Amino acid sequence: MKTKRLVGVMLLGTTLLLTFLASSKALEKSDFPQGTATPSETCGECHKAIYREFALGFGSDLDYKDITLKSSSDKRLSLPAQVSASATAHAFAGVDPFPIHARGSEEEGRSCNVCHFPEAFSLPDMESLEIAKPKPRPKGQEIGGLTCASCHLTPEGKIRGPYQVKAPHDTVMEPKMQTSEICAYCHSLGKRVEGKQTQSFLEWREDFHKKGLGKQHCQDCHMPRTMRKSAEDFDEPVRAIGRHLWTGGRSKQRLSSALSMVVVQKEARKKDLDFHIINIAAGHSVPTGSNRRGIYLIAEVINQAGKIVANQEWLFAPWYGNRPDDRAFLEEDKKRPDAAAAMQADAQGPHENILLAGEERILPWKPSLKSGTYTVQARLIYDLNRYNSRNFKQDQTELNRASLRMVVKE
Repeated sequence: MKTKRLVGVMLLGTTLLLTFLASSKALEKSDFPQGTATPSETCGECHKAIYREFALGFGSDLDYKDITLKSSSDKRLSLPAQVSASATAHAFAGVDPFPIHARGSEEEGRSCNVCHFPEAFSLPDMESLEIAKPKPRPKGQEIGGLTCASCHLTPEGKIRGPYQVKAPHDTVMEPKMQTSEICAYCHSLGKRVEGKQTQSFLEWREDFHKKGLGKQHCQDCHMPRTMRKSAEDFDEPVRAIGRHLWTGGRSKQRLSSALSMVVVQKEARKKDLDFHIINIAAGHSVPTGSNRRGIYLIAEVINQAGKIVANQEWLFAPWYGNRPDDRAFLEEDKKRPDAAAAMQADAQGPHENILLAGEERILPWKPSLKSGTYTVQARLIYDLNRYNSRNFKQDQTELNRASLRMVVKE
């Protein structure tokens, strides 16, 4: 009897010990009580290289440039001192001081930047006709902007990633993390409207992916992979891991690879010119994203004395809404809840539509020239905010330039 009791006590003790260890282990698992507001620094304690890329843009050519909202006299939007000037767009999303943020200027402080403060979401289906906005975090949790958890935390409280791993937190393998679907919610809002802003995912899906221009997903260009561990201090294999850089509008390397340009004199000794602008490398429209983004094509004809004798300019930019920007709608805009933003776009007037993936746009120009020898110079200038003063050049990047010697005989 004593032996049986002793065995029983030992079994009970073992059961209790295992239960305690199991519960202790469960307590060790992070349940992310702050949800997507969990600071990225928390993740960086284990995912050191990934956090370094996210927070510092480490290993990229990212360059955070000051921008202004309206004119060169406006106070500039710049990063707080504790954030590196080369931080990624995701790292500094939502951390600009709110009083001078665009939404404070144009939207009377309303929380229009839902994508910068999303709650945990499920990934949409690739073929969804309309991409809805994610649910925003409560206003008190907006500080900090996008975090690692914004993309990786599931509504069930698990961390999704492209591989099956063992970690101190609950994880789930999600193949969609290696496809453009992970980008869809925040980089395409609503239904596809060709030419409208914030359509990047739909531009990729409809104009690039479905038309067979390539097999690349967003990550192939914006998150180039490298061989490493995702968490350096853990016993896991070295494998292909995407770099968390998201090089885009603040990367000259990414910008300069998007468009090519050719200047053509259509007939010998005639002054008729064609400018061929080709979206040769972007898997979406150019420029894409915010309607603030713009690309200027600036053409100049220079005589043999070095004087500019003719010039022409074109602007490529997304529409603010579902129609082309046009001054004809200014009075109607005054009645809108987003009047400031809508009027800002329409006041600039009509412009060239954005270049679709794979598109070659031909722009004709017939400058008024006398007989002589000239040099045509053309430049493509990317502007982070086309609404501010053209005299403010700190947020501009030259993408490409071309020149052509031409003889005109009238």
